[in-house]
Amino acid sequence: MDMGSSSSSSGSMSMMSMVFTNDHSAPLYTSTWTPKTSGGYAGTCIFVVILAVISRLLIAYRHVLESKWHDKAVKRRYIKVAATTEADRERQPSLSASEKSEAAVLTVRGMDETVRVVRSPAQSGINIQPWRFSVDLPRACVFTVQAGVGYLLMLAVMTLNVGYFLSVLAGLFVGELAVGRYAQADDGHH
Repeated sequence: MDMGSSSSSSGSMSMMSMVFTNDHSAPLYTSTWTPKTSGGYAGTCIFVVILAVISRLLIAYRHVLESKWHDKAVKRRYIKVAATTEADRERQPSLSASEKSEAAVLTVRGMDETVRVVRSPAQSGINIQPWRFSVDLPRACVFTVQAGVGYLLMLAVMTLNVGYFLSVLAGLFVGELAVGRYAQADDGHH
């Protein structure tokens, strides 16, 4: 057993200590973002607070968008062509009690068609809205930005710097205090 190799491996292990530090020159995200002065460290902490507030704002914004999209989907009307023959009437499912229906005449290219306007689609108990570019693209974009900000906050905490950790907590507190009433009860943060 070589004593030189065991002492060098224990020396590298001590560099990776898993304890919180209050070092004011802890790098954030890259080695070039290393505060050199106390003012730089304070500025970095302020940045982390603002990033955490933005995280809470994004969660609230997403919930507001989801509520708007849901309300719009509930009010959306679907048209079912009414049966014209007795055989068609037998094949067509009847409206459930939850579906509100109105009879109407729809004129397309000079032809009158009797239709039923239904406020909610019959989906056999599943309440999933169809894919829509105008809803699902913005939802994916907001979620991606939200996840990116969350990962940046996670990396700030993983530096094990007390100032960065407390800055994340302070930003989440201020953000929740400001817009928490707009967010869902279960947003994935524990």
